[in-house]
Amino acid sequence: MRLQNPACLERKLGDTEASYFLPSRESGVNDMYLHLGFSAQPHVVVRDRVALVWAILRLKHPLLASAVEMRNYEDIRFVFKPYTSPESALQDSNNNFEYRTGTKDELLHSYLNGARILSANRLSYLIVSQEPQSTDKSVIESPKDENQTNWDLMICTTHFVGDGMALHQFANDFFTLLASAQDIDELGLLMNDEWRVRYGGQYSEMSLPASLEERLPPGPTKFHQVASRVDFLNSQEKLVGGHSFPKRTGNERRTVVPTVAFDKERTGKMLKLCKAHSVSISSALFAICNIAWIKSCKDKPDLPTLMYSALNIRPYLSPDELNDSYWFIAISYFNVVLPGFLPASDIERTFWYRARCAKEQSTRAAKHQMIISRSREMAKERGDRARCWAKEDDDKANGIPKASPPLTATTVAAKAKPPSTALIGLSLLGNLDGTYKHAAFPKIRLHTLTTGSRQRSGAMLLFGYTFVGKLWVSLGYDMNGFEEGFVERFWGNVFSSIEELL
Repeated sequence: MRLQNPACLERKLGDTEASYFLPSRESGVNDMYLHLGFSAQPHVVVRDRVALVWAILRLKHPLLASAVEMRNYEDIRFVFKPYTSPESALQDSNNNFEYRTGTKDELLHSYLNGARILSANRLSYLIVSQEPQSTDKSVIESPKDENQTNWDLMICTTHFVGDGMALHQFANDFFTLLASAQDIDELGLLMNDEWRVRYGGQYSEMSLPASLEERLPPGPTKFHQVASRVDFLNSQEKLVGGHSFPKRTGNERRTVVPTVAFDKERTGKMLKLCKAHSVSISSALFAICNIAWIKSCKDKPDLPTLMYSALNIRPYLSPDELNDSYWFIAISYFNVVLPGFLPASDIERTFWYRARCAKEQSTRAAKHQMIISRSREMAKERGDRARCWAKEDDDKANGIPKASPPLTATTVAAKAKPPSTALIGLSLLGNLDGTYKHAAFPKIRLHTLTTGSRQRSGAMLLFGYTFVGKLWVSLGYDMNGFEEGFVERFWGNVFSSIEELL
């Protein structure tokens, strides 16, 4: 028996999703963006064509078109109202899509530092911008075809809807469809078919993508669950870090994203050198940041540097039999701990040794036999912490004073523990040319990629990836949130270390 399209679909946010939703409420902290610069002939990027492609993909991925309702800290829900017709899907696409002119820098600045575009009622947004001429000659290339012009595409979505894996896969699907041989009428028919299969008379069963926690295989026994908690706490005890960038407060947040791309020849040499030392570029960047920091600040050499990064756990999740969307968040976190000092000589040997240490720690985290239970415990801890902080923020906004916690043996013991301060986060995306199938959209030539998110005051995140054969390194940070000159000195040391060691 065929069922009719439901009026509304709901599901509760999992712990990981809640940990990203709650901090985002006020100013959009962690709202993601993916910027791609590309060249194409104008007829490929006309508004009606882009709107149809955007509509087709939003039909396939319902979380992008959902809203969030918060009933209390424990009950936060995705709410999706299925489209009643293909026309309503296209109208919604146009309502969440902007066509403009301007430079890439203007686009990024307005998203990162301006009024928030996204909200609990708008979880995704698309911007296409035509840039009259290149402003960054070191990164953006002129079109090879004189009939082509440069464009900027920015896909915006909240982090609790998905992660970088989903974002880049989506961009590849977007360009593949945009550059296809189908004309606007044919794309319209494709949108109609997509609506009919998922929402129309052919509807059989429909759901929102399941959360990370629902898709993690459950612990087999009660004993296993207790042992998992003990293992997680023990693993956290080993995280020691005593270094951080000195911050300043009281200034309006201003996020900047300096980005450098190394040419293909230079990138090839770096990749070859890393391979000869049995490490990846990602592992090398952990060691580069470690060395760059020590060159920038020689304080506390007796304490190690602690860096963190995201861990893709999609390979460990159970399949979602009711939904084929890849838009859901599926990350946990791991840490890399390296020494806080440098020897007086033989820095090169030290660098490669620390890169191998970073590789070992990264591999151990990704392949640990307890990765599933650790991911579940990490999600629960992050969710509980986010709810606690959200309540504190709401109480403060409502004038409710915060009660001082009682002094107990536990709190005294916690103060006596070694510090576990993180220096910096690294988002290491690997070889994105494995995700972007450039040959599938020959009418479009991608040449630039920048990604990141809206940040809280005093935040920082370094990105490293290869794209169009080049190594890209960027640093998203609040330029008003740190002591003057400190981050700039570190950033300079990052590149001098790359030049010296890679």
